[in-house]
Amino acid sequence: MARKTAIIIGNGKLERDLSGIVDDAQFVMRFNEPNLAGGMSGERTDMIMLVASSKTLYRRLIDPDFLDNAALKAVKVLMLAYHPNIIRKYHPRPNIFQRLQGRRADWTMQAIERMGKAGKEIRIMPPQTYIDGCNELGISRPRMRDVFPSTGFLGICYTLANFPASEWDVKLCGFSWEGWKRHDWQNERVWVENKIANGRVSLLA
Repeated sequence: MARKTAIIIGNGKLERDLSGIVDDAQFVMRFNEPNLAGGMSGERTDMIMLVASSKTLYRRLIDPDFLDNAALKAVKVLMLAYHPNIIRKYHPRPNIFQRLQGRRADWTMQAIERMGKAGKEIRIMPPQTYIDGCNELGISRPRMRDVFPSTGFLGICYTLANFPASEWDVKLCGFSWEGWKRHDWQNERVWVENKIANGRVSLLA
């Protein structure tokens, strides 16, 4: 029996139109606020991995047009990448001046309220998944307050853990491995390259 296809799409630039391949897949994961304007990554969206610990999400949540994003409209399942316990224990907290300006470390409940009202199923990654991801990248406990696995990395880990190789062909596209300085982009890229080398994932280029 032929394996099913799962495609994980980062928010980086695509070199060619993959819309037909993406829309024919059996599972498509995207991240945060996917940009479908170019039309090159198709429309199918089964899950969005979302960060609930940044001021960027808060700006999105208070934007009345936030849910007009085509991928957010289409998706049924939103996965919050960082469990509140992880945010509380490891993520940086705003200082007193930032708090007076409305900043906070954790927007989980606000995300649940806004997305739930929009009819979305909300899931939260268990804390152990995050810790396992840190172990995969060699991020020691003392460094876990300074370095955080990216949503892309956690999304790939989730897919590999829940989509067995005997049944699923997992493909990646749109990953640039750059961005927020607190992510360990180099080790994440090496980790993915190892998964590609042993045939567990492949690049959709």
